[in-house]
Amino acid sequence: MPKQIFERPTITRLTPGMPSKHGAGSVVSPFPVIEGIRVDDLMDKYGSPVYIYSERVIRRAMEDIKRAFSLRYNKVQMAWSYKTNYLDAICRIFHQEGSWAEVVSGFEYDKAIRNGIKGENIIFNGPGKSFEELEIAVRNGSFIHIDNVDELYMISDLCQRNDLEARVAIRVNMDIGIYPKWDRFGLNYENGEAWDVINRIMINPRLKLVGLHTHIGTFIISTDAYRIAATKLADLAFNIAQKFDHYISYLDLGGGFASKNTLRGAYFSGEDTTPSYDEYAETITSAILNSQIKPDKLPTLILETGRALIDSAGYIAGTVQAIKRLSDGRRATIVDVGVNFLFTAFWYDHKLFPVNSHSGLVEETTVYGPLCMNIDVLRPSLMLPALKRGDRFVITRTGAYNTTQWMQFIRKRPNVILIDMNRNVHLIRRAETLDDISGNEVVPQYLK
Repeated sequence: MPKQIFERPTITRLTPGMPSKHGAGSVVSPFPVIEGIRVDDLMDKYGSPVYIYSERVIRRAMEDIKRAFSLRYNKVQMAWSYKTNYLDAICRIFHQEGSWAEVVSGFEYDKAIRNGIKGENIIFNGPGKSFEELEIAVRNGSFIHIDNVDELYMISDLCQRNDLEARVAIRVNMDIGIYPKWDRFGLNYENGEAWDVINRIMINPRLKLVGLHTHIGTFIISTDAYRIAATKLADLAFNIAQKFDHYISYLDLGGGFASKNTLRGAYFSGEDTTPSYDEYAETITSAILNSQIKPDKLPTLILETGRALIDSAGYIAGTVQAIKRLSDGRRATIVDVGVNFLFTAFWYDHKLFPVNSHSGLVEETTVYGPLCMNIDVLRPSLMLPALKRGDRFVITRTGAYNTTQWMQFIRKRPNVILIDMNRNVHLIRRAETLDDISGNEVVPQYLK
């Protein structure tokens, strides 16, 4: 008989509660205030559900990430990822903190311009830029990150037709030891595609190669993946300098830093497994500094961090609408926040807290949204107190992607509010009305 693997014994403290497959339940603390303001007061004024953002948390996150990188590397530029959250008020906070704009569509580009960002401080990413969008970006002096060969020739064509010059970079995809590879975007490092496009840019007098860019994935909890990516980009920059005597202005390491949320199915909490800004910074800057690039020619490091900067600043407060028992006896709680408003519920185990105090007894519960769809599940299973109809709750770390990927489906989208540095509350997006939704519809005369 083979020797069995030794497992260290553990002692688990049991607390009172309704037993389930998880054992006795743990304590679920109430969540009565956000930034010193009573959640009940916010919901009484702005309705349920309501999105809530903390300006203080956003600015603190920016301070933390800039400190982590600037301590290790003296040329760092942040570029706010518009697709993560493009509410104007949120974007303007990041811009006040010194961030450029990183956009992936003409719509986001127009948003950045409206938010007061100069064209020369906009990074235009994305795999599907139109000729018209590219022409605007070229004329505004924006940084255009070339995703594919067709885009390269489209930019060359519009520059030749209009006697223009474009500031371009290329997006590079590469093997960084994480699978599946993100090779849908950009030009491949290993097969020479990226180097081929670099050579074509360098012989084109109308294209100025100013940067190299990679975005290795999303919610990356391996700092070593960034070491590999930064090393390969730095090697490309060194080879360009060797062959063309041309020095790249910047290396853009994209985004992908994980937030403190917990991925669905993960064994450990995101609070325990997510690297700190200092750990990301140490790995990335060391790779660049240890490259063959001359110290006096080191490029600016650009970061397009989104999720890690905004997730913890966002909350959604809602109300329990119904309680029922499923056929297998499990408790089900139906709430007024669905996956149409909390899209990230598909991949996060979001934490959910009652607003007010409760008995302390908890039970395994499935939390459903209000939609007539079987996939409208916020949490398949978590320990919750026996909430009842009308009870209020708060879902934390909802700041990333939920107000860009939300859908007007079955229900109108709710109010969005911002708590500023002085704890004043501002409405930054009003709840939709039927006129907002139907205003662009046109009914043919014969149906009127």
